[in-house]
Amino acid sequence: MKTRLQNLRLAILATDGFEQVELFSPRDAYQEEGALVSIVSQNWGEIESWNKNDWGETIPVDLILDRARVDDFDVLFIPGGVLNPDRLRMDSRAVAFIQDFFQAGKPVAAICHGPQLLIEADVVRGRTLTSWPSIKTDLKNAGANWVNEKVVQDGNLVTSRGPDDIPVFNARTIEFFEKAMVGAIS
Repeated sequence: MKTRLQNLRLAILATDGFEQVELFSPRDAYQEEGALVSIVSQNWGEIESWNKNDWGETIPVDLILDRARVDDFDVLFIPGGVLNPDRLRMDSRAVAFIQDFFQAGKPVAAICHGPQLLIEADVVRGRTLTSWPSIKTDLKNAGANWVNEKVVQDGNLVTSRGPDDIPVFNARTIEFFEKAMVGAIS
């Protein structure tokens, strides 16, 4: 049986402090549709999630940023959590990795606080997106048009507000990535 994202090469950029549900639920949905998912992070080993109010499950790193190349992937997904983007935006390798996806015109999805990394990569100016409400002003100050919607697509970028929107986010990003596979993103 052919699945919607068969052999789609998907990078998830994360580090310690990613919000557990915001990585695991989309990852599982993408894998069920046939995507080849790789966790890209700063160092080898495992990274630990944040689960609402405390540390949660860990996940092994598949590839470190020093070896990650945009040409090895079709799409990029950035989960949220307060700590995850805050730590990654201080890493020039992570910022450059994101910029490479935008320069290549490849699809990028981010949820919750994930768009903080997009601010650091200087790719939100003139775009319409959403996020966790607490970073609305940061996005506006970076030149984005922030809207309070479950999921927003602007060109090659899809964003979502947070955990409550994950079912809609998963469905929309699967559709988005599927269209990207056939060159039908608008």
